[in-house]
Amino acid sequence: MRLCVNKLVRNGVGSIALVLPIIGCSSIGPTVMARDRTEYLSSVAESWKEQTLLNVVRLRYGDAPSFLDVSSVVSSYAVQGQISAGGAISSNLTSVVPWNTATLGAGLAYQDRPTISYTPLSGDKFTKSLLRPIPPVGIFQLIQAGFPADLVLQLTIRSLNGISNYGAVGGEVQPADPEFYPLLDALRRLQLAETVSLRLEKRGSDEIGILILANSRAPQVNQDLKFVADTLHLKPGKDGEITIVFGAVQRGEKELAVLSRSMVAILIELASGVDVPAEHVAERRTVSSARLASADNPRERPLVRILSGPAVPADAFSAIRYRNTWYWINDGDFDSKRIFTMLMIFFSLAETGVTPQVPALTIPVN
Repeated sequence: MRLCVNKLVRNGVGSIALVLPIIGCSSIGPTVMARDRTEYLSSVAESWKEQTLLNVVRLRYGDAPSFLDVSSVVSSYAVQGQISAGGAISSNLTSVVPWNTATLGAGLAYQDRPTISYTPLSGDKFTKSLLRPIPPVGIFQLIQAGFPADLVLQLTIRSLNGISNYGAVGGEVQPADPEFYPLLDALRRLQLAETVSLRLEKRGSDEIGILILANSRAPQVNQDLKFVADTLHLKPGKDGEITIVFGAVQRGEKELAVLSRSMVAILIELASGVDVPAEHVAERRTVSSARLASADNPRERPLVRILSGPAVPADAFSAIRYRNTWYWINDGDFDSKRIFTMLMIFFSLAETGVTPQVPALTIPVN
């Protein structure tokens, strides 16, 4: 939008000339781009955190989750300027006292009219998105990218080759198999030693993930490799290759069967550790926490510490109000913040969001 003024006002009666200077020719678009982009980005990120936290708390109370995506943001600006000037000199020669008048006026109007489009997740697409398990290859791609193997697997995996993870289903605790946590520790050490990698291969129309467990000269690394292979009943090929498949039971010694969680299952796991008021449990509004902060094993404590109370701290990382109670994550709890932020990546892997579509908008030209 450009605003250019170069106006010359003349009054022929009195030969009066009034020249107004050029106010300027400039575009407001570039000047507001940096500000708008940063502020809208911050607002979208904050609203996503609050929406996710609200859905975790809703699941804690038996409510159905509900998501509303921001599909587009269009900023429309309008600037209108007006300048007026006038003058008059008396031409009455019989007047005793000559008189003259002059007027000068200016006006500027500025409008900011953003158009924000929301897309609710509903119906069949909503159900499939939340209930679809995260693709196993995507999970190991995160590990390949450097995300901690033990943390990623603990959050997203129900079992590896039949070895079960800790979980809470319907308020009932399913303990982890004795081999599961040592398996996570060994895989994390192998990841740090850079002996675990992933390769993707095209087999027909399918893309297959190949997990490679490479040998090392370090005795500790080879010991971890042997422990992982023995625990998962694997016999890697000559290049240490293992095929990754989705399922609960492996069909061969060169296959890693990954039973992954869906996004709703991950959200339920987070909800099982929410700190709720004792009176809500007594009134049967919800059930007791399946994950306790006092658990002896740190991996069986709440995955994200979500606290509750009548008032929210001023420095909370994210906070929402639900049923006259505040729920929040402390800004000083880095572990909880890291896991909560990783949910965005898990949502992308599970394709929870709808396919972006350009909305039909009519934007007036000013």
